[in-house]
Formats: sequence, structure tokens, C-alpha cells
Amino acid sequence: MSLIDLIVEPLQYDFMVRAILVTVVAAVVCALLSCWLVLVGWSLMGDAVSHAVLPGVVLAYVVGAPFALGALVFGVLAVVLIGVVRGTSRIKEDAAIGIVFTTLFALGLVLVSVTPSQTDLSHIIFGNILGVSTAEIVQIGVLAAIALAVLILKRRDLTLFAFDPTHARAIGLSPRMLGALLLGLLAVVSVVALQVVGVVLVVALLIIPGATAHLLTDRFSRMLILAPVISSLCSLVGIYLSYWLDAASGGLVVVVQGVVFGLVYLLAPRHGLLGKARDARRARVGAAVEPDT
Repeated sequence: MSLIDLIVEPLQYDFMVRAILVTVVAAVVCALLSCWLVLVGWSLMGDAVSHAVLPGVVLAYVVGAPFALGALVFGVLAVVLIGVVRGTSRIKEDAAIGIVFTTLFALGLVLVSVTPSQTDLSHIIFGNILGVSTAEIVQIGVLAAIALAVLILKRRDLTLFAFDPTHARAIGLSPRMLGALLLGLLAVVSVVALQVVGVVLVVALLIIPGATAHLLTDRFSRMLILAPVISSLCSLVGIYLSYWLDAASGGLVVVVQGVVFGLVYLLAPRHGLLGKARDARRARVGAAVEPDT
């Protein structure tokens, strides 16, 4: 079988075309947001929000509402609860995040276990890329478009907030409001990715692309290009591998992203492990061989 056949054959099936479309959309918007999350140091917050939406999804199923609505409500609720615990007690942010997200995630697991269902709710936890419906495609497209538009329109303010919140305050911006906006976008994007890779793997889409791009460049503008490109390509490779290997689609998407991060971690020209070792060796050789004076 030729390379062309390997690429074209899966496209004969509608479910594969839908899976590719949805995964690439989710990968792009998650990768863009991940650039700011990595710089601000909110990786754990991404983990918290992505897990905390589970009970909202289950409750939405019970009442017959769209999954996205329930997930969005509980994503925002998680952010608010973390802020309240952090701001009204001596509990630090990392502990507040751990308390809120584990409690809400556990509540979601309990609800899944006791909810009578004709549908296998486990796909909420582990994802169901190949089974995405037309209605879910519309939901994902609308939410992704909203998040993408806000990120593009507010990219300068959010970037300044990530690099220097003190300066942002000095020129009239509100770091508190920008932080709230970033958290709100995190909740929306988590809902987008939820329907692709499930609750457990959402955090990978929200962290790995930005971290990979961060190792490849020192310029944030380039990060905003590299992260979506890398994430999209990894998603395509993961979907194709899932078809040919008959394996879990969401898991393979994340595995491919993890492998690419590992390669970049080792081989990146300036910030890769081997690159830094090479530069250190050159520095030692240069210091040992000094010109005669």
C-alpha cells in the first residue's frame, strides 16, 4: 500500500473526517491558550478546570441539556471556588486548586456511577473522537470560535499580563480582570477539548503544545505560531495511527504530542538537553584554550 493510500483511505469514512476536523480545531485553540498558561505558570489550573467539569457534564446529561453548557458552568464554578478559598483563608493557591478539582472530579465520578444511562458516560472521561456527532461539532466550532476571537483581540493585553503584570497595572490595565478573562477562556477551551480527548487528557492539549513551542523559541509571537502547528500535526498523526492500529484516538493524539515534546526536549537547538550540553562543552574548551598575550 502506497503512502497516498495510507492517507486517503481513512478519509472515505465520514466519522474519520469529522474526527479530524474536530481534533484539529480543538488542537489549535488549546495550543494557543497553552502558550499563556505556560508563561503565567497556570499548568495546574488547567488540570483543575479540565477535571472539575465532569459533574457538570453528567448533570447536563441527566436534565437533557447540552454537555457543553454543564461543563462550562462547572468550569467557571471551579475557578470561582479556587479564588474564594485562596482569597479568604491562609490556604495557598496550589492547595486550593488540589482541594477544589479533586472534590469536583470525585463528585463527577460518583454521579457517573449512579446515573442510569442508555449512553456509556465513560466517553466523557476518556474521550470519543470517532463518535462525535453533528451537534457536538457545532458546539465545538462555536465555542472554539469565541475563544479564538477573544485570544486574538486581547493577545497584547494577555501577553503583557503574562510577562509583567506590574507594568500592565501601570498603564491602566487590570491584572485581576485579565486573569479572570484567562481563566474564563480556560473553562471554555476545556469544554472544547473535553469532547475530543475526554476529561483525563484535556490537560495534555492545554500544556504540551505551549511547553514544546517554549523550548523551540524565545519569542512569544513565534510560540503562537509554533504551538498550533505542532499540535495540529500531532493530532493528525494521532488520528491516523488510531485508525491503522485500531487503538484509542484521544490517547494516541496525546502520546504523539508527548513524543514530540520529548524529541524537542532533547534536540532543540538552544534549550534542548543535548544542545545545552554541546554549548557547555564548547564554553569549557574555549576557556581552556586561551590566546597567548
